[in-house]
Amino acid sequence: MIGFIGILLSLCLLIYLAYRGWSVILLAPILALLATTFSLFEGGEVHLLATYTETFMSNAANYVKNYYPVFLLGALFGKVMDDTGTANSIAMFIAKKVGKGKEIWAIVIAGGIIVYGGVSMFVAAFALYPIGAALFREANIPKRLLPATIGMCTLTFSMSALPGSPQIQNAIPMKYLGTDLFAAPVLGIIAALIMFFGGTLWIISRAIKAKKAGEGYGNHPNENLNTVDSNDLPSFGTAIIPILIVLVGNFVLSKIVFPGMDFTYLQDKYNIAPSAVLGNWSLILSLIVAIAFAISLNVKRFKKGIMSTLKEGVQGSFLAIMNTASEVGYGNVIKTLAAFGIVGGALMGISSNPLVTTAISSSVLAGITGSASGGVSIALEAFGQTFMDQAMARGIDIQVLHRVAAVACGGLDSLPHNGAVITLLGITGMTHKESYAHLGMVTVVIPTFAAIAIVALGSLGIV
Repeated sequence: MIGFIGILLSLCLLIYLAYRGWSVILLAPILALLATTFSLFEGGEVHLLATYTETFMSNAANYVKNYYPVFLLGALFGKVMDDTGTANSIAMFIAKKVGKGKEIWAIVIAGGIIVYGGVSMFVAAFALYPIGAALFREANIPKRLLPATIGMCTLTFSMSALPGSPQIQNAIPMKYLGTDLFAAPVLGIIAALIMFFGGTLWIISRAIKAKKAGEGYGNHPNENLNTVDSNDLPSFGTAIIPILIVLVGNFVLSKIVFPGMDFTYLQDKYNIAPSAVLGNWSLILSLIVAIAFAISLNVKRFKKGIMSTLKEGVQGSFLAIMNTASEVGYGNVIKTLAAFGIVGGALMGISSNPLVTTAISSSVLAGITGSASGGVSIALEAFGQTFMDQAMARGIDIQVLHRVAAVACGGLDSLPHNGAVITLLGITGMTHKESYAHLGMVTVVIPTFAAIAIVALGSLGIV
């Protein structure tokens, strides 16, 4: 029990200090070792340096090895889309087409397209904020609802539910389950619809209530908005091409090209099953081609130069991968502690249905680490084979495990200490007190309902 208290104390400090702005890269190893020291009170051996170098760093490094190419190419793609005005072009086109009086719908649709096309949440948020703020101000919608609107379209359905999404949360299960980004498409679309309509209608209902109460956009004297010059943006047709390349390219490679090729050398020479890497390879190649096309179509729009954009993209990928890798290292240290047996036993003992345990473990561990990708990685690393064995014994398609794990990890991950939540509030200039209640509703509560729905449907054999 003392060891469990140590884990709980460590987690609470991680949440509180991250909320206060401390770097997760610094906090994660320190607090992982703090939890480890509580093993002394239960008669266990504690080797702090070995725990740091052989458990924390080994698992963090392994995460970097497996996923840095996706982080790197995703950051480069997002930066190119941002600096060339491509993301803004898509957002403004959707806003104009949706029309006045439907500003919330416009932002959600535009953001969903951008993120589904491969642009990271962080880049999408920066691109959407000035447009969203201008639309909200003109429509006199309270600005406190803007973080929820942007978060809804960048942290939910487009990130983890829509089949084919190139976001890392949808990519990670491929390594453990041998699936691809399009796993369980029907369930993915159902989950996406629940999150899309549930979240959007919630925000609209809050806006209507605020309007009846006489509340408008609000006074924000320190608001710093960069105006978007619509005359210097690429056309929507040009802007959408790189996104289509990511989606179509990945589908063609993973479903048509790679299945017809001989990859036996992977097992023979590298001792790895082809199914564990081909999904990532499809995504990597698609992103490379999309980046090349985005650059070639917008050569004259790089105001700071192509090399400057690529350099900033590379630098941005470092922080993103190291934050997540540190959270993965933290989670894996916790996983090795004897007290974690209480947590693991509780998670695995909740139900004999592997879809239930997959959903709960992915979501709970995402909440512990403050990271959807970190949570699903740890859950599948620790219990993935068990989930697969149980699923096959019950006749459940492995694709369903993939979709449940991906959707569920996008629930409790968005608690107040989540890095994306803190960043989003910072971009919009809002505080947790002003905006988190609605942001939490659309990124935690509604996605959790979506996960429950596809667990129920997946248990009935729907894929």
